[in-house]
Amino acid sequence: MSVEVRPARVNTMAPEGKDHLLRVVRRERQTFYDLIDGTDDETWKTPTACTEWEVRDQVGHLVDVTEGYLERFALARAKQPFPDPLGLPGMAKMLDAGSKRFRTASRPQLIARLKASSDKLYEIFDALTPEQWTSEMIPHVYMGPLPTMIYPAFQLIDYAVHSWDIRAGLGQMQPLTEDAANTLMPYMFIVLQVTVDPEQAKGFDATWGVRISGDQGGSWKLQLKNGALTYEEASVAASPVVFNFDPNDWVLTAYQRFPGGAAIGDRELAYRIRRLFFKI
Repeated sequence: MSVEVRPARVNTMAPEGKDHLLRVVRRERQTFYDLIDGTDDETWKTPTACTEWEVRDQVGHLVDVTEGYLERFALARAKQPFPDPLGLPGMAKMLDAGSKRFRTASRPQLIARLKASSDKLYEIFDALTPEQWTSEMIPHVYMGPLPTMIYPAFQLIDYAVHSWDIRAGLGQMQPLTEDAANTLMPYMFIVLQVTVDPEQAKGFDATWGVRISGDQGGSWKLQLKNGALTYEEASVAASPVVFNFDPNDWVLTAYQRFPGGAAIGDRELAYRIRRLFFKI
């Protein structure tokens, strides 16, 4: 008789997961670099799967957020006051404006600017101590003070998902890498928590299950009550509807690239759940 052993999950929210997270995000960043380095002046303006953005806007977005992170780290470490967070509902519109403000830059200029600012940011990431990883708080523009470990996780989301966007726009429908999808898996529950649409959630309480396949997968019970979403890893056998995902579809569905996940159970409830969240 053989026994199948599931690999232990790496908790990248804890200090011991730092090296793993930075290793994965560096690989995804290099993939993004390879894609944009392979463009020319024509493909630079190719529409991507993020329908509002061309390839150049994806690069502009990474410049915008990377330089924004550098500013926020500097602000926090200088113990300077910072503005109140802007909130997530308007984030998509403001990020769109932030990415497109670089359209007048040439392709070589913008790519070089991204790589230079990214090198500075990753010097900060590499130097983070175990205490800083979880305890140092950096003010995010939209979400307010967050622990430093969330910033490389945000970078992984950006480089992995936006590489997928570019490839899809170029006709290359490849899934996320296994490492990227598995590493991002727990963060997608947080994404769902912070993107509940108050209007869609008004008067709607529900419980449902999520199953994610693969070595790092499992089953989670989610509950929406009084407009707030909670989740726990648990059996979903009694759930009125269960969504079944692979890790790639889970990440891309949470980021609303497509409505993945086969729903088993109450179809009307599944329909309503899919419409609970706003896009960021």
